[in-house]
Amino acid sequence: MRSGIFAKTFSRPSVEEVLEAVVGYDLYETQFNLSVVGLPSMPAEIDPLLADRVRQAAVERNIALVAVSGTFNMAHPNEGVRGDGLHRLGVIAGACQRLGTSVITLCTGTRDRKNMWRRHPDNGTPGAWRDMLATMQEALTTAEESGITLAFEPEINNIVDSAAKGRRLLDEMRSPRLKVVMDAANLFDAEDPTRRLSRSKEILEEAFDLLGGDLALAHAKDVKRSGVVVAAGKGDLDYDLYLKHLSEAGYAGPLVLHGLTEKQVAGALAFLREKMAGTALGGAGMAGEAGR
Repeated sequence: MRSGIFAKTFSRPSVEEVLEAVVGYDLYETQFNLSVVGLPSMPAEIDPLLADRVRQAAVERNIALVAVSGTFNMAHPNEGVRGDGLHRLGVIAGACQRLGTSVITLCTGTRDRKNMWRRHPDNGTPGAWRDMLATMQEALTTAEESGITLAFEPEINNIVDSAAKGRRLLDEMRSPRLKVVMDAANLFDAEDPTRRLSRSKEILEEAFDLLGGDLALAHAKDVKRSGVVVAAGKGDLDYDLYLKHLSEAGYAGPLVLHGLTEKQVAGALAFLREKMAGTALGGAGMAGEAGR
């Protein structure tokens, strides 16, 4: 595993300067967001020349755009809002080849009309699941036509709020174009006694048993026992256990930092690199013991 970061962590006047900031931390993999080039995260159109510029800026710095954000509310109560999101997803999918990426990250949405990251009491209803499923099916048609992969993230405030529901979604869609973004911090819920950090071992074990074979990307942030999300290394998440599970799942992609400010990057990156080095040494040690 290697370290990566959300490109939008850095605020600069140009895409070249943003990617230069990424490289400045010795990082060469980033999850992109079109807000970096002054567009909405889900634009109605993308100038092909602008997409070419993004790819060229990345190539010149040896940076891989491991994914681009395509999050919209896939379960919004208004069908028109969902339809507009699907149209914009198609715009991003159509630009992926020029951008130099083949993965779009998704949000499974919420019944909340104003904030797609806020939970709603109707999120667990059959109607919410049905609407999200129909939207996902159309999104996967777009993915197939564009030759790209969609990666959703189980998140406690969304329709897919657990690893179990993530497995259900994968099984119902049955598409090789649908994968998972694993973010351990999003699996815990301070409001639910069965999903508190005190049960890290059971929750992470279940998540990787159900989803470990379908990972497209892994994220790195942290969470406190109170439920507050913070930068990696500033919370109570058992990172040793998280990295152990990623390693045992055979995940070989980047661990992408996000949910932090630019001022927090150096500290979070030092923490993450130390933890990853420990995981690598632990794996080497276990392999050495097995060979004796």
